[in-house]
Formats: sequence, structure tokens, C-alpha cells
Amino acid sequence: MSPRGITVGALGVLALLVVVLAAVVGTRGGGTTGAPLPSPTGPSTVAPAPPAELRTYTAAEAGRAFLDGYVDEDGQVVRPDQGGDTVSEGQAYAMLVAVGLGDAKTFARAWNWTRENLQRPDGLLSWRWEEGGVVDASSASDADLDAARALVLAGEQFGRPEYTAAGLDLGRAVLDLETVPTAAGRILTAGQWATTEPYAYNPSYASPGATAVLAAASGDPRWTELAEGSRAVTAALLSQAPLPPDWAQVRADGTVEAMPGAMGRGQSVRYGYDATRTPIRFAESCDPADRALAAAVVEPLDRGGDSAELDLGGSPVAPGESVVAAAGQAAAVAAAGDAGRAVEELVDADHLAQSAPSYYGAAWAALGRFMLTDDVLGGCPPVPATSGTA
Repeated sequence: MSPRGITVGALGVLALLVVVLAAVVGTRGGGTTGAPLPSPTGPSTVAPAPPAELRTYTAAEAGRAFLDGYVDEDGQVVRPDQGGDTVSEGQAYAMLVAVGLGDAKTFARAWNWTRENLQRPDGLLSWRWEEGGVVDASSASDADLDAARALVLAGEQFGRPEYTAAGLDLGRAVLDLETVPTAAGRILTAGQWATTEPYAYNPSYASPGATAVLAAASGDPRWTELAEGSRAVTAALLSQAPLPPDWAQVRADGTVEAMPGAMGRGQSVRYGYDATRTPIRFAESCDPADRALAAAVVEPLDRGGDSAELDLGGSPVAPGESVVAAAGQAAAVAAAGDAGRAVEELVDADHLAQSAPSYYGAAWAALGRFMLTDDVLGGCPPVPATSGTA
């Protein structure tokens, strides 16, 4: 815009606003600061108009809403509410949802775009793409793990052995480059950039469902080691506080400590947009010990009501609600045996996803239903299909 007709004083105010906006854009959601590190999607920065009528979705309907709303024709997943960028997390989510739907064409488009634009020479995925190219080549281990799981499942479901091979290769890169042995067991660090001690650790990146799928497909014993280490670290965190944090650090001696961000700085330690995924990941596990960890957070979540972000005791620390928080609560109560209440929480997630549309909300409205109500992703869903939610 031309500055013609704007006073010097106004230009000064405008410059100040640009600086402030740059600082806001440079800070990513999920408990991290503006450090150039992979970090999960935060709350939406836009407020789209809600639909005239809110619906209760099946898993298939929620999945279709995500794919139709956020996956371009070429397979790129765009986050319009996060500035129009693309992250490896979103590509992996689209691949998982496409598997859930049995949508071979969308899966192929999403994987081809990911492979051509994000895959690094070492096999891992670059985290962030924007305006025609990779702007941050750091890896995000949750995306790598989800994508490997999706590829292995797609290979079997769609009769495409090349997908299986690609998933096993990506999984091997995850094990080689993003996991480390500790006294607590093998752990999944936040990415290849986090493999020096103390290890940056995101509890919601651990995925018992993914490790089980990859263990069965590969026979690599490190997947079982990773499942055991993830369980041990999550249990250690829950022995320190009622809720898991967005971020933590793990030392080689097995010491675990909640942290305010990936690099030990950021917002206060909290159960927020990252950690709310933890009970979902553990509730879909076929191992009762994992599901017990998901069930353990029911009481503190009840104290927090519908708040999107809580302190580790369950008290709200920020206004607002979120889809993934509702899905996380559904997972916890389902793991505790209350399928009826889990269905109610999933309906809340559906309605939140529609009333305040966002990439992250749509993704987890779909993934929450697939992981908790359907075994198509290789897990053991805690909500029976007879509940009418699949």
C-alpha cells in the first residue's frame, strides 16, 4: 500500500505495529517460543463464520471434511488459519485420514507431494514449507512416525508394496536418527535436532499404535523398546503431576522433567494444544498399561472443564475451548471404561470443529474418531462400534 497521505507520526505507529505483528507471527503455538524448531499447531488465528446447523459426524464424515477442506488437488495440506503454510504433521494427518477412509487417490496425492517436497536425503521429512519451498528443514518426529505408520497401513490396504517399503524405510530413519536409549528406555526425541542431552521430548509424539504397526511390519526390536520407553516416561511424568505437559526433557539417566517449551523456555508449563493429544495416542493402544495411563487423567481433566489449556493440576490457564482437548477428554473417559461419555465428548469435538473451523481442529475431529472408534489404523479403539460413532 502506498504511504501517500500518511503522516510521519502515523508511519511511526505503523512501523511499531509491523514489529509487534512480526513478533506474534514468529511465536508458534503449543508452548514454544519463536525458536526455529518444529512445533505443533497452535490456536487458529482467524475466526470463520460457523455453519447454520451443527452436525454430529461419523469418523468417515469427519475425515472427509478434513480432506475436502484442507488438501489441495496436488496433495498439499494447507493451514489457512496459520498463514497458509504446510507442515509435515499435516501431510501425515492427511495420509492417516485417507487410510481411514480407504481413499487411495487422496493418499497417493498426499504422499507424492510429501515425498517430492519434504523428504530429506536422510529419509526424514522437513518440517515446514511455505511460498514454494522448505523454510525449515528440521524434522518433527511425530510427523515422521505418523507418516511411516500411514505408509505401512496403506501398503496393505491398497495393495501397494512400494508404500510398505517406503514406510519401513521412513520408520528405520526414525529409529536411527530420532530415538535414543536412556535408563528409562528408548525414547522418541522431538526430532533429529534434539538428540543431544538433555533430550527435548514431547509426550504427545509417543504413539503406541504406530510403534505396534511398525513393529509387526518390520520385526525390528527397537519398536518394542520404544513402546516400553514411551510408557515409562509418560508414567514418570504422571507421577510428578496429574497431567502430562506439552514439553519435557529426558536425560540419559532416565530423569524426566516437565518444561515450558522445546528448549526449556516459552509459556508456563501446561497441558495445552500438544499434550491434549497424549491421552488419544495412549487410549488407542492395544496394551492395557498404555490405556491405564490415558485413563489416569480423567479426574484432572474434569476439574478443568472445557478449557483448551490447563496447568498440570487441571486448572484453566487460558480462555477458550479446542477440538483436540475435547477429543483428549473423550479418550481419557473411554480408556476408563465410560464409552457413553466418550461419545458425548466426541460430539462436542464435532461441534467445536464446525463452529470455529481450523486445520488442527478438523484434523483431530477426524483422527480422534478414527483412533477411538475404528480399528482401521491398526489400534484397539476403546469406544465400541455399537456406540454408533464409527
